Amino acid sequence: MRRWELVKTALAVCVLSFLAMPSHADELKPGDHVLALTVGQQGRTYLLHLPPVYDGKRLLPLVIVLHGGGGNAPGAVRMTGFSEKADKGGFVVVYPNGSGRLKTRLLTWNSGNCCGYAMDSNVDDVGFIRALIDELVKTRAIDPRRVYVTGMSNGGMMTYRLGCELSDKIAAIAPVAGALNVENCQPTNPVSVIIFHGTSDEHVLYNGGEPIQKVDRHFRIDKSVSYAVSFWVKHDGCSETPQRSEKGSVRTDIYGGGKGGAEVVLYTVNGGGHAWPGGQAYLLGTEPTREISATDLMWDFFVRHPKK
Repeated sequence: MRRWELVKTALAVCVLSFLAMPSHADELKPGDHVLALTVGQQGRTYLLHLPPVYDGKRLLPLVIVLHGGGGNAPGAVRMTGFSEKADKGGFVVVYPNGSGRLKTRLLTWNSGNCCGYAMDSNVDDVGFIRALIDELVKTRAIDPRRVYVTGMSNGGMMTYRLGCELSDKIAAIAPVAGALNVENCQPTNPVSVIIFHGTSDEHVLYNGGEPIQKVDRHFRIDKSVSYAVSFWVKHDGCSETPQRSEKGSVRTDIYGGGKGGAEVVLYTVNGGGHAWPGGQAYLLGTEPTREISATDLMWDFFVRHPKK
């Protein structure tokens, strides 16, 4: 009798363990899906793109793409071409929507000192992205060691902030035309960083300062690109002397040798404006350079830098 009781107890433990496992019974098929998530009392939305190789079993990397200020998820899809890249590279990409009075357009992120509705309303965008990562890791076949974030403009600023505050979740970040304006950036883990910025950007100045072209009613002073590079090089323990190369109007600086293989890379587009290199023109920006593709380069960078 005692043996049978032990067997029943063991079976019960097995059943409970199985029920506690993440369920993929509602697994989505490859393609685009518009989904919602409640964070606190606020409903948030995001566009999830699953590549053809997605089967709900094999864990795939996740790239989070943040639209620029005044944009939205569909705009980020068009600007970056990341869905096509995901289909070729075999990874999942998600485009979260920021917040705004119009709900579906003219959306912004609360990146600290920018921008618009999100900052005015003190929206918890860090909490949203943390909850989004947890939700996707729990309900989809996502590798938690390979979660990456990129964004443009206000989305680039938010990307920097997420590197500061979600280094426990994120392996690498790729800000485009953004600024590290977080006053108290204290990441707890190494974060590999790849940065793209044009020297003639009038919305987020390469050398820092007040924007020449303003689209927000708030006064703002941006930190320089060199400030962001220096911060992450020091935090990651990288070499302070970069390997430098130049081709056409693009200069590349690589700071290697960081903790756990961390690396910081800067692509400077001489004469480049407020744009996603190799992508479509951003609604507030200029025509992007065709000499490099930010999407291709950052994906290659992400592949080399999973979380250790």
